[in-house]
Amino acid sequence: MKIATFNINNINRRLPNLLAWLRTAKPDVVALQELKASDGEFPAAAIEKAGYGAVWRGQKTWNGVAILARKATPILTRDRLPGRPGDHEARYIEAAVRGIIVTSIYLPNGNPQPGPKFDYKLDWFARLKRHANTFIKQDLPVVLAGDYNVAPTEIDIYPTRSWDKDALVQPKSRAAFASLVSQGWCDAIREQHPERRIYTFWDYKRNRWPRDAGLRLDHLLLSPALASRLAKAGVDRDVRGEDGASDHAPAWVVLK
Repeated sequence: MKIATFNINNINRRLPNLLAWLRTAKPDVVALQELKASDGEFPAAAIEKAGYGAVWRGQKTWNGVAILARKATPILTRDRLPGRPGDHEARYIEAAVRGIIVTSIYLPNGNPQPGPKFDYKLDWFARLKRHANTFIKQDLPVVLAGDYNVAPTEIDIYPTRSWDKDALVQPKSRAAFASLVSQGWCDAIREQHPERRIYTFWDYKRNRWPRDAGLRLDHLLLSPALASRLAKAGVDRDVRGEDGASDHAPAWVVLK
């Protein structure tokens, strides 16, 4: 079973790129982020024609998350993160697919920091940790997939000092991610590639893709109930080099 996460960065603008990747990669489940489309603008017909069922929560212009399932219909279990009823940003969705709960997470960027946007990021992380702990306590098979907007360690960003003040690499951001993982989650890509510099995001600015000046922001965390099934994990980085590409590449795991 192949499960992927992909920040598509505008699903309608990148629809040809997405459909081409679905045809070649054939993932069984896909968590999408940054749809940048309202519910009614989601290209459900094109996704269905490609052989995928979908659930989604859209938001015009910003955010938006979805879960796709090949030759199946995801069973929606939640379309927002609990803990803050007044938070209406479309950043979280979860669904059951073939006996596994899969999330699509679009964690807040947090810039500029310090400030209210960074505080919101850390609060969102704390809410995610509380919710994730309920999965751990129930020993459920779960994949926490998504764009976490954090490069967890120094090996998850190209050698540079230019990002030192960015929210993506702040000690508090990294500590929040580490605290989540410490509940018992398996960081699949790092588990499979403990010492490799693997990136999932290359900013459009400053020629960062040709220079391979990337960051690993997109993660798939496996619950203890799934960790023993991890067979492979990687990133389809060539997708980032295509015409009209998102600034992210799909990250994926294969479960045996």
